[in-house]
Amino acid sequence: MSLRVRIWLAMMAVYIAWGSTYLAIRFAVETIPPFLMAAARFLIAGMILYLWQRLSGAPAPSRRQWGAAAAVGLLLLLGGNGAVTWAEQYVPSGVTALMVGSAPLWMALIDAARPKGSRPNWMTAAGLVAGFTGIVLLVDPLAQGGGLLGVYPAGIAALMLAALLWALGSLYSRSAPLPESPLLGTAMEMLAGAGGLLLAGSLTGEWSRLDMAAISARSLWGLVYLVIFGSLVGFASYTWLLRVAPTPLVSTYAYVNPLVAILIGNLLAAEPLTVRTLLAASVILGSVALINLGRFRKIALTAAAYTD
Repeated sequence: MSLRVRIWLAMMAVYIAWGSTYLAIRFAVETIPPFLMAAARFLIAGMILYLWQRLSGAPAPSRRQWGAAAAVGLLLLLGGNGAVTWAEQYVPSGVTALMVGSAPLWMALIDAARPKGSRPNWMTAAGLVAGFTGIVLLVDPLAQGGGLLGVYPAGIAALMLAALLWALGSLYSRSAPLPESPLLGTAMEMLAGAGGLLLAGSLTGEWSRLDMAAISARSLWGLVYLVIFGSLVGFASYTWLLRVAPTPLVSTYAYVNPLVAILIGNLLAAEPLTVRTLLAASVILGSVALINLGRFRKIALTAAAYTD
């Protein structure tokens, strides 16, 4: 099998696996407390990945690498994914995917605000304005009853926080002293995130609400799907793609995942698919594309200046 075919198979895995996890999360939290469910997901997947990498010859990580992985894992998996999992008790999976899809907007904004960050060009600035306009259009705070913001205020707030923390974790991970093996680093992040999620579940009293006998088959299969396809297949494919595929191609998952989530949520869970949702989706995803295009253009211009 050629490298090109394997790359596209991996891209399809990322598109479908990550895009469908939003509905799987919704099913899983129907009868399993959210933080404990997410903790189980990442604990199982993290242990499998860690043992696999260590048995394959990856060196034992240092204390410094564990500290960096813990910071990334807590930001991405406790803060980002944990908030998403909690919010999906109330917010439809398609809307959740769109809100999380705004993480690149926060990344560009944070990167521009930090002291030695990258100042946005006109394309990135236009993408930021369009993206946050799309979020306002999606949640519709001025509508009667406050739109989605009025119906799911805590859930929408949690999703905004999730996108922000995911952006912070992603930016930090670029320079964090993580292991050379991407899969080993991912496993360590999962284990650290699982520990944080277990603590969050304990502090919010989820153990008293966990009834093993009441867990439905749909919730159980949702959890199994998240472990296998969301964490193992999705993450493994993504980290491999980062090494062998062009970055612009790999980054297209940010546009495709929300669309997959919206369609699957509508087909399998009868989630409403309104004109407003589709319009907001086109604005938000278009803004993310514009931001990425602006970044690639700036990198190309900088490289050209150094070679002149």
